[in-house]
Amino acid sequence: MDLRNRRPLDLPATLLPAPGLPEGRLSHSVFKTMSETDAVLERFTWLGDELALAIWRRDTPCAETSYCQPGHHTLSYYMGGGYRTERGELPGLFGAPQRLCTLPDWHESRWTVRGAVRFFHVYFLPEHFTRRAVVELDREPRELTLADRTYFEHERIGQLCAALAGMDWDGADARLRANEMTHETLSHLLHAQSLPRHQGRVRGGLAPAVRRLPADYIEAHLAQPMTLQMLAQLACLSEYHLLRMFKVSFGMTPSAWIGARRIEHARRLLQHTGQPLQQIADACGYADLSHFSHRFRDAVGAAPGRYRSVLAR
Repeated sequence: MDLRNRRPLDLPATLLPAPGLPEGRLSHSVFKTMSETDAVLERFTWLGDELALAIWRRDTPCAETSYCQPGHHTLSYYMGGGYRTERGELPGLFGAPQRLCTLPDWHESRWTVRGAVRFFHVYFLPEHFTRRAVVELDREPRELTLADRTYFEHERIGQLCAALAGMDWDGADARLRANEMTHETLSHLLHAQSLPRHQGRVRGGLAPAVRRLPADYIEAHLAQPMTLQMLAQLACLSEYHLLRMFKVSFGMTPSAWIGARRIEHARRLLQHTGQPLQQIADACGYADLSHFSHRFRDAVGAAPGRYRSVLAR
């Protein structure tokens, strides 16, 4: 179906954010706001993991658009035009091709759009951005948020956005490639556009030095069985207190964190090594190949062998 000349609200219901979870978390969103303007939605897709991509275009003499605490993060990449588009809070600062904007879940903004503009959006949840903070920045998820930035440039993020916008999004394999590239984009965004949360002194959770003990142990022992008791002993805490404070500091329970790290390790091995699937299953701590395949498919949406054939470089 050719969507290029269709208004967003005329799209089939399957292409619009659904009222229930997971997609419903984006229902009162930048997407919804755009749908209520004269903007034309060229392409839209859900990537899984509650990630979504869209390409929009507008051509208007002058129009106002406002966003008020959308509840999710948005990365915007200008593909064309925008030379007379400005944010009300930053008069005189205009868009242009290859310029980026980050719109965090908590932000409010007013925009004046004049003339033609075409742009690419990535919609993602705060936890997509901050959960990787533990591994990549040695910071707690609750300490960071996405910065509110208007019209900046970043070579690698721009390259990834351009590549995503130019990719085929149709079919499971195409969406799998786009999903991986989107996660890479969010990793670069974390390093370039993270901002400390202004919420006063962070209370509860594990002290940074204590947090590193279970985090480092888990990374070094993914191939081995791990228990809450082991992690509690490392942190010199009771199992009850470790469970409660781990969830505060890591954003999930120890078992969920271990599972996520094993999946991430498997993804890396599948992409960058030629190891047999059984060897990868062993290296990631799965009881057998069947268990590994089941867990991997549940987490990623594709069997390990299919994932490797689509993404291995």
